[in-house]
Amino acid sequence: ICDSAKRNHGGWREKIGKVMGIHMKRKIIARFIWGFPVGIAIGYLITICSSLVWAEGYYSPCMPELVSAMGNEIRAVMLQALLCGILGGGCAAGSVIWEIEDWSLVKQTGVYFFVVCMVMMPTAYFMYWMERSAAGFLSYFGIFALMFAFIWIIQFMIGKRDVKKLNENLCQSRKNEKK
Repeated sequence: ICDSAKRNHGGWREKIGKVMGIHMKRKIIARFIWGFPVGIAIGYLITICSSLVWAEGYYSPCMPELVSAMGNEIRAVMLQALLCGILGGGCAAGSVIWEIEDWSLVKQTGVYFFVVCMVMMPTAYFMYWMERSAAGFLSYFGIFALMFAFIWIIQFMIGKRDVKKLNENLCQSRKNEKK
């Protein structure tokens, strides 16, 4: 009975395996590898921009609290580079969610938001990008959620425009075939 119940019900590994075939797993790994250096580059650009705005003519590679916590600036910068790489890799790897065609857009969005939050929020905490309090966490999360929604809306509008163009081209090619 146990063997047949396992076959009929299926385990969680089998369910995950159906959703994420070997091809999907390879995509996740490849995107993480690609996203890692992109995350480091974006993190570096952010430090340059924030230094231009707040550092009064000096370069500030990371938050002063992180330097204090790590003991010196080089350790802080190394940790920041590592965590920015993981953040970039996590966001890139999570992007395969958008390719699961039998999921609704709402489900894809919710799962991707959750995945990105699971990478972003600990990174922001450890890097001292947020105040270390409940109010600081909620404030950072709120800003993050608003930015996510803004970017998602822009991407949705671009996708909608692209679908409209494809439909127009399809209609035009059908008209040309009838001639």
